Amino acid sequence: MPTAHALASQALAPSEWNAREQAHHERADALTYGRRQRASRGQTHPVDDFLYTYYSYKPAILRRWHPGEGVRLDAATHTDRAGWRWYIPVGGSDGLIVDGGSFRRKYGALIGNIGRILRATAGRNASFRCFGLHEWAMIYRDDEHRHDVPLRLGQSGTNAVVESHELGCTHFDAFRFFTHPATTRNSVELSRESQPEREQPGCLHAGMDLYKWAIKLGPLVPGELLLNTFALAREIRVVDMRASPYDLTDWGFSPIKIETAQGKADYVAAQREFTSRAQQLRQELLTVIARE
Repeated sequence: MPTAHALASQALAPSEWNAREQAHHERADALTYGRRQRASRGQTHPVDDFLYTYYSYKPAILRRWHPGEGVRLDAATHTDRAGWRWYIPVGGSDGLIVDGGSFRRKYGALIGNIGRILRATAGRNASFRCFGLHEWAMIYRDDEHRHDVPLRLGQSGTNAVVESHELGCTHFDAFRFFTHPATTRNSVELSRESQPEREQPGCLHAGMDLYKWAIKLGPLVPGELLLNTFALAREIRVVDMRASPYDLTDWGFSPIKIETAQGKADYVAAQREFTSRAQQLRQELLTVIARE
């Protein structure tokens, strides 16, 4: 059995880790309140639901607090946590610790791929020339739309905006939803294989994906970091949809009119702020990955 000395770089008394866990539960519940209430009534939301439907993670996953790797939770062997996967007792004590070694052995290829994408993205210069046109490209010359929400400029006006710009999308998971006519208008053809070479920190979707990577890194990621990535993803999603071709005024969202000079400036200003915050979280995730 691993020793506390070998595994734990920090120990938390029950009062400490119980307080952190409770604070995590309260924050997670506040962040997911709208989704949980809508789900109980069978209602949907064109902006907020994306983080649950596209990423396919339920609010309950966000609610589970982990201390992260290398943290011993004292007096935890008689709690429900003792039955959680990826936790092991430490030496002969009553403490529990995340079994990072086993998790890394099982998911080594996944962790390595996440690390490659995050490192490549973190080390690349940010681009701020896409203006959120990916949502426009997803319905370009197509009468079937992703959201049951009216278009601000109608279909012909939406088409005209796409045709008056060069599409500069760098994120494959947005590009793959482009209509066929839109894919040929993008400055570069993207693929899953080229994702580490194309992903760049100015992309709002790359910032949202930090939430996905945090989830996939499981118990290695401290709960506070997980919720920070989710909170950022929520804010990004709002700007993403405010800059979209959809008219969301009935939902309480004013448009960022990226077809205008002022709208472009507003979008880029938000994009720069999100990029700065995302880069910090990206580095924190890379630190988690590097810890062995």
